Amino acid sequence: MGATRTDLFTEEQNELAQVAKAFAHPARVAIIQHLLKTNACINGDLVQEVGLAQPTISQHLRELKEIGIIQGTIEGSSVSYCINPVKWAEVKGLFNHTFDQFETSPARDCN
Repeated sequence: MGATRTDLFTEEQNELAQVAKAFAHPARVAIIQHLLKTNACINGDLVQEVGLAQPTISQHLRELKEIGIIQGTIEGSSVSYCINPVKWAEVKGLFNHTFDQFETSPARDCN
């Protein structure tokens, strides 16, 4: 299989695909939902909440942090993560822009 030709697509399409990839794993969805619910947490709480091993949680957190959905602060030996509100608004806008392009009407019937 060849390399992905991201140059064929718009910046918005590439960004939406990157964000969608972050949502493509149920553990990352669970982490995001927990952070939205609590508005902050310590990494250890996620191990209990999600039920995965610490290294696995850390890997998922790293992926979410790389695209900017979450942000974290280090205090001593613990790291506290929360949703990045600026990036969250961008992500919400990307999905809404895509979803809003669909118009329902009685005339639209593919059957």
